[in-house]
Amino acid sequence: MRNYINFSNEQDKEPVTPELRCLVKMAIYSALEYEDFSKKAEISVTFTDNEGIHEINSAQRGVDAPTDVLSFPMMSGEDSDADTDYSNGAVMLGDIVLNLERARAQAAEYGHSYTREVAFLTVHSVLHLLGYDHLTSEEDDRDMRARQDAVLDMMGITR
Repeated sequence: MRNYINFSNEQDKEPVTPELRCLVKMAIYSALEYEDFSKKAEISVTFTDNEGIHEINSAQRGVDAPTDVLSFPMMSGEDSDADTDYSNGAVMLGDIVLNLERARAQAAEYGHSYTREVAFLTVHSVLHLLGYDHLTSEEDDRDMRARQDAVLDMMGITR
């Protein structure tokens, strides 16, 4: 199924290569496949740095600090026509803001590859766009972690 992934780059700390865009697309497609999302999806992905995500986090969430990734869901339900882009028939799931500067630092901190960290953050964010929230309860946190691990395993990306 054809999904629509729209990229924008608002940073210059990490190169946004064709391979990086391909990795993010693969992570998005894999998460949607794992979740059996049956419609075409449209997702916006913005690459940023610590300063850029700090501004967004402060303005949108009232949190005066940088973070690694932000998710802004748009979909009100898989059966809703209100969230459909009629130019392409895709359900607009929302926006992902990915802090590449933080992803690089976290990969080093956690002792795994930058590829693994970017894939993890992307899958994590897609699950948020689909309505999952690890902050609601310990059970929801365990469920979301299991889903993230399963998608990364499906992609062949390990620690």
